Amino acid sequence: MVNQISILLVGIGGYGNVYVRNLFQRNDESAFVKGVVDVAPERSNSYQEIKDKNIPIYDSMDQFYQENQADLAIISTPIHLHKEQACLAMENGSHVLCEKPATANPDHLQQMIETRDRTNKKLAIGFNWSFTDSIQSLKQDILAGEFGRPIRMKSLVLWPRNADYFNRTGWAGKKYSPDGEMIFDSVANNATAHFLHHLLYLSGDSIETSAELDQISAELYKANPVETFDTCAIHLHTKNDVEIVYLASHAVADKHEPKYTLEFEDATITYHPEGEQGDIVAKWHDGREKVYEYPENIHAVKLEVMIEAVRNEKQSILCGPEAASAHVHAIHGIHQSVKDIPKFPKHWIAYDEESKLTTVQGLDETLKQCYQQFCLPNDLGVEWSKSGEIVKL
Repeated sequence: MVNQISILLVGIGGYGNVYVRNLFQRNDESAFVKGVVDVAPERSNSYQEIKDKNIPIYDSMDQFYQENQADLAIISTPIHLHKEQACLAMENGSHVLCEKPATANPDHLQQMIETRDRTNKKLAIGFNWSFTDSIQSLKQDILAGEFGRPIRMKSLVLWPRNADYFNRTGWAGKKYSPDGEMIFDSVANNATAHFLHHLLYLSGDSIETSAELDQISAELYKANPVETFDTCAIHLHTKNDVEIVYLASHAVADKHEPKYTLEFEDATITYHPEGEQGDIVAKWHDGREKVYEYPENIHAVKLEVMIEAVRNEKQSILCGPEAASAHVHAIHGIHQSVKDIPKFPKHWIAYDEESKLTTVQGLDETLKQCYQQFCLPNDLGVEWSKSGEIVKL
């Protein structure tokens, strides 16, 4: 097979299972798994299949690279390991697809960029939507001024997560690793990170970048026993004068798919997948409409884009560390805005033994109201709300 791409999978538990499944289900042999690195591979749903295919399993990346090379390394490991592992892979001649978020440490992000540039390798960050033709078409139209100047954007994500989620790993919900590395695992830096990044990416001034942040303030809360937060309300301004409100929570009973509204001078763009359709709809003030395809059901596209980018030297990576940097700085900023994250008052919290789900009374309705009014809970005078400091970035 011409240009067959060899792949090293670093981390096959959690989201790493998705990459294993996608690679094993591909219809051609243009890419193959050359090796797997995982400290506890037997925990993976794909462990037996990997063994059946006689794919070698290693305890460390160093061990793999002592004997092998790989065209592409896919990293699906804890947040605080991303920088070290991505840089190690690039130093050993591999292009890298690193799962989101890129890192929790802005200094680490810069080191990843410097290593990429020095080794002349490609580095992609796995924010699903940014790899799709649908979102790339939307951003091209934004950059071309089709809707006029962007004014403000808002997004709401309500995704229940029970105790099993918060106990899934030792670093879940933690601020720092045992050796002091930043993790900041939270609703905004893990499960719903895609959608915060999405607003920042769409408001960026070029196809490869997200917006630079000017200032940020946040309200952060927790109902579950985590060090960080399971609920957030974030208000930020970009340097190109876009105002953004981002609302997300795991402490709710019912799941609501991510939705957003983008307001421009000449048009409004909405993504409300629980309505009549799941597409992104742009409506100009003069009545014209344009529809962009539903982006949520094509997660495997980032893998295919990266395989093709490894094969084709001229193909650029549109979701690299430059695109991911605004999200990294936003997470860092909100932890500066709220240093001591409060718990919801006990009388607002309920726990369901059967589902092992912790919820906050009326939280979903409060956040929906914030979405409608483009504000944060403290702006509504909610009893448990507490505003954070405004942080200049």
